[in-house]
Amino acid sequence: QVQLVESGGGLVQAGGSLRLSCAASGLTFSSYAMGWFRRAPGKEREFVAATTRSGVSTYYADTVKGRFTISRDNAKNSVYLQMNSLKPEDSAVYYCAAAPGGFGSYYNTPGTYRNWGQGTQVTVSS
Repeated sequence: QVQLVESGGGLVQAGGSLRLSCAASGLTFSSYAMGWFRRAPGKEREFVAATTRSGVSTYYADTVKGRFTISRDNAKNSVYLQMNSLKPEDSAVYYCAAAPGGFGSYYNTPGTYRNWGQGTQVTVSS
């Protein structure tokens, strides 16, 4: 049974930083591309960042490019999201997601991902 467990969320002031972690189990982690999505109250789920199975290639939403960094450690079955220069509009529940075999060009499409975590809340105060 595949499990994805996010951690690291919390309350931070604007301009601050947080590092989210996602621990995966029940899967061959290196065979899955990984992504981060978020959902703010009253809004649709949106793509944040993604990384290929090897971690060599990464992709970002324009809204976070230059501020967020996705990385993975296949030896630890974990993917991370380093978030710097946080803004109030970054407040949301953040989810990690796993795509078996990769995502091709559809890294920002939720339907590409088979498994999802329960989410971790990030709140950025102004």
